[in-house]
Amino acid sequence: MKKNQKVYGTGLLAERKIKFVLMYTIFIAFLFASWSISTAQSPLTKKIDTLAGEVEKKVIAWRRDIHEHPELGNREFRTSKLVAEHLENLGLDIKTGVAHTGVVGLLKGGKPGPVVALRADMDALPVTEQTGLPFASKVRTTYNGSEVGVMHACGHDCHTAMLMGVAEVLAGMKEELPGSVKFIFQPAEEGSPAGESGGAYLMIEEGVLENPKPDVIFGQHITTDYERGYIGYRPKGVMASVNTLKITVHGVQTHGAYPWKGVDPIVTASQIVLGLQTITSRQLDLTTAPAVVTIGMIQGGVRSNIIPDEVTMVGTIRTLDKGMRDTIHERIRRITENISESAGATADVTISGNLPVTYNDPELTAKMLPTLERVVGKDGLVLSQVHTGGEDFAYYADAIPGLFVFLGVRPEGTPPEESIPLHSPLLVVDEDALVYGVRALANMTVDYMSMEK
Repeated sequence: MKKNQKVYGTGLLAERKIKFVLMYTIFIAFLFASWSISTAQSPLTKKIDTLAGEVEKKVIAWRRDIHEHPELGNREFRTSKLVAEHLENLGLDIKTGVAHTGVVGLLKGGKPGPVVALRADMDALPVTEQTGLPFASKVRTTYNGSEVGVMHACGHDCHTAMLMGVAEVLAGMKEELPGSVKFIFQPAEEGSPAGESGGAYLMIEEGVLENPKPDVIFGQHITTDYERGYIGYRPKGVMASVNTLKITVHGVQTHGAYPWKGVDPIVTASQIVLGLQTITSRQLDLTTAPAVVTIGMIQGGVRSNIIPDEVTMVGTIRTLDKGMRDTIHERIRRITENISESAGATADVTISGNLPVTYNDPELTAKMLPTLERVVGKDGLVLSQVHTGGEDFAYYADAIPGLFVFLGVRPEGTPPEESIPLHSPLLVVDEDALVYGVRALANMTVDYMSMEK
């Protein structure tokens, strides 16, 4: 009897093992099948890649043209005209003059489905170009009362040209699209001239996310952190919120030879600058998120032997956590007021601007990872570090689910330590990378539509 029980037990165990192996095999097969479906080249995917290859030379030509003729924020008249004529020739419904010089195009697909928004920024920077390229900018203009050179030192020429290419690709498969695409060409991402409003915030105020309302929005930014063939992504907070800080310290003017007869706002301001540095170095848990408090300008006094009445300081605050941002604002006020009081001075603290954290919707990010991997390969898709730079794409992603990725454009063979950063007058990009940006935006658009239809 014991022998029979042993045999029965062994047989039962073997049967369970077989069932477990069978179920595990089915599960793995299901996962593999799901992965294959998500990453396989569908007919639409193949068509995107074909059309992207055909438009690549145009994208590079547009980029060079825009680069040679850069325009500052709210003054992108030539660029917006180029974009509008292109979208109109593609048969899109367009609106011009949005937020001063913005252009919005709507492509209605041949099948019902969601609305996907794609955004590119068009403005250049007050930077004098030093690249020596055949199409280098020689433009000069007046910015906030000063004569400046103008250059696309942040890659917005690339962004605009790539989105023009995406519009041509998707318009070429209009009848097959299960949804609509809203193309947003935005002015003044780098900021508006003094006294003017602009950028993403004004575009939203003027209805860019309505009629129809997009379900999601995608955007991208070039980076020299990666070479061509790489795309960086990060779920949740990826770029910092931005606030502008202004502090005015009021003292009592006196002769520089008799400082005890007045209150020196220069010394007080110096102590405030040092005190502000302790916020991030000693008062915050930086394992939560990075943060930066920078004073970038100090103005006070007119000559060596006069202690002035007041000193003005201007700086920037960068955070990737809302609670931390509120804490920093509170500590800035406390430190400034207490140091000023201890010196017999007074101070006014103004914190302005409300650019939120650029936030990548985690669910949307996860859905698009197979798409991005298909564009650049498994090794080409990298988890990006957080950036303490700000991006006004944040306003769109604060209103609807968004995903903002980074396209590698560092010239091939250039070591990372020798890469030229954005906003440099020496910035050069690998133009062969631009087709990857076209493919990424077009594929994310079509894949999202196919998932949600």
